[in-house]
Amino acid sequence: MRGMDAGGRLLEDLDPEQLAAVTAPRGPVCVLAGAGTGKTRTITRRIAYLVDRGHVAPGQVLAVTFTKRAAGEMRTRLRALGVTGAQAVTFHAAALRQLRYFWPRVIGDAPWELIDGKLRLVGQAANRLGAPTSAESLRDLASEIEWAKASLITPEDYPAAVTRARRDVPMPAEQISRVYQGYEQLKTRARLLDFDDLLLHTAAILEEHSDVAVEFRDRYRCFVVDEYQDVTPLQQRVLNGWLGGRDDLTVVGDANQTIYSFAGASPRPLLDFPRRFPEAVVVRLERDYRSTPEVVALANRVIGAARDRPSGSRLRLIGHRPSGPEPKFSEFDDEPGEAVAVADKIGALLRNGVPASEVAILYRVNAQSEAYEQALAEAQIPYQVRGGERFFNRPEIRQAMVSLRGAVNGASEAGLPEIVREVLKPHGLSLEPPTGGAQRERWESLLALVELAEELDSVTPGADLARFVAELDLRAEAQHPPTVEGVTLASLHAAKGLEWDAVFLIGLTEGTMPIQHADTDEAAIEEERRLLYVGVTRAREHLWLSWSLSRTAGGRRHRRRSRFLYGLLPEDHPAARTVGGGAQREAAPTRRAVRVECRVCGDTLLNTPAIKLGRCATCPSDVDEELLDRLRKWRAARAKQLRVPPYVVFTDTTLTAIAEQRPRDTGGLVAISGIGPSKLDKYGADVIALVEGDAGVGST
Repeated sequence: MRGMDAGGRLLEDLDPEQLAAVTAPRGPVCVLAGAGTGKTRTITRRIAYLVDRGHVAPGQVLAVTFTKRAAGEMRTRLRALGVTGAQAVTFHAAALRQLRYFWPRVIGDAPWELIDGKLRLVGQAANRLGAPTSAESLRDLASEIEWAKASLITPEDYPAAVTRARRDVPMPAEQISRVYQGYEQLKTRARLLDFDDLLLHTAAILEEHSDVAVEFRDRYRCFVVDEYQDVTPLQQRVLNGWLGGRDDLTVVGDANQTIYSFAGASPRPLLDFPRRFPEAVVVRLERDYRSTPEVVALANRVIGAARDRPSGSRLRLIGHRPSGPEPKFSEFDDEPGEAVAVADKIGALLRNGVPASEVAILYRVNAQSEAYEQALAEAQIPYQVRGGERFFNRPEIRQAMVSLRGAVNGASEAGLPEIVREVLKPHGLSLEPPTGGAQRERWESLLALVELAEELDSVTPGADLARFVAELDLRAEAQHPPTVEGVTLASLHAAKGLEWDAVFLIGLTEGTMPIQHADTDEAAIEEERRLLYVGVTRAREHLWLSWSLSRTAGGRRHRRRSRFLYGLLPEDHPAARTVGGGAQREAAPTRRAVRVECRVCGDTLLNTPAIKLGRCATCPSDVDEELLDRLRKWRAARAKQLRVPPYVVFTDTTLTAIAEQRPRDTGGLVAISGIGPSKLDKYGADVIALVEGDAGVGST
């Protein structure tokens, strides 16, 4: 690969800042790389350039990052550049390889076994000490132990450390400290290692055994660290051990994308790099090649509002793609309406040629996915849930549904939402959200079931628990199609490092974005802002930001849009005129007028069920029972023919709306919410014939 020709090709099509980073001399280099600025391309070209110029042999390069996916991408690019032999791996993979090699010399016996996870031993320690042992409690305990070890905090120091960090802990700190200590004792007694131990033992060996350190440092002489803003104190300790006082180090990161502080990550090493290495070359990559100028401008406004930004984080992205559509902002009366509108807009994108795999719905917490899974399933749009399970696959939901089925015969005479709350109390549904990530996530999922009960109760007053369980079964069946490539549903954390042509950022309300438990901590609020920034910068061209004023259909509109949206809304947007939303709001599906009147009394309809039916819940129904019966029989036959749940053809509410409004042409049909172009094409002729009285339509 050596030679000017190869070196010249390596420098082709680089912008001036990328070129400066690639050709910087050996030694400390800090690349402050904004989202979409080509950081992976830059660092792989730098490695290839150093190799080509003879500054370092491929086998002397160790490049580390935080995910297997990112490491694999680096290896692929290096191979394409003709570089073979350079190591591009995760921190843990590098440490495991080194530990296996040096263990016999340092320890002398067979290497200890590496365990896949902490839960079994954490459970044993918790059980001996009388600590909570539910699955969620154990996951929270394991997370606290991981944070402590990543932060170089011992069991004895843990209580004082969480106080200093103002950390939101799932149980008393002293109890966690004892479980942590018990876990470490059990693990050592069984001669086992966890993934944190890989880094701890590697650092200790390099620090305490000079012969090992000399051999390692002779083997690796050039180091590259990607996503340096996510480094933990433990990973920095390992890196220091690798370097041993040398400075042949290139780091790449973006402090604006620091979103893992809860796991011990800190941007401080990135921001302090020039202070640690005064001779370092610092390059700022700000030319964004991923997103349109319109998306880039919004991203700059989001992060520009951050408080107390250190100089190293003040990157201002410059869009270099052709112009595209302006980001859209939408406010809705309720979450089901928001979900239906998002599904409608995604359907329009798909009809215009955008692949489903290039569309993503991003949310703050996993419990938000249910309404969007339902809306996509009803619209027959394929989807996949990334970084988590589909709503009805989650263990807490499966357990809750077993209990709800068991309570059907003995249900009290209370209202449906109250009955559901009572049944779910033993599963962890308290009045206030618990602390601890896993316990809180379980609580949010259970609360989503209560909200579904409230929605059913508003649409079908007097619905009992049996009807609710049947509705859940129907939804579960509709939302479990075979896994196919489709629209991505993911949390904002799971979306880090990914990108799509179209992104929907949903549920942007106070208490969700920023999350409720961050509200008393300014640093936590700023991390939530960075999380929104990460979400915005995932979009290449189309970007929608939305929120709703009520969780449930017809519920009280008590929610307020996220504080992060202030200053972002266009001045002429209806919601920009009020503090928390306002009387003038964008309607749910785009085909609907802003103001929809009840066809009986003329009042404005404000919630999804009422809009779907075309009347207020209190106004009398003029449903044609015979037509409704024909529609139900037709739906059952079509569902059987298509091998889908009846719910996917049309919901009960949509059938009721048809039987009440009795549309006799396509215009009347599409005026009913839930009947878009796709369903009009598939079912429109049948439905109009049924309205006209043809009972034989669709029969088999």
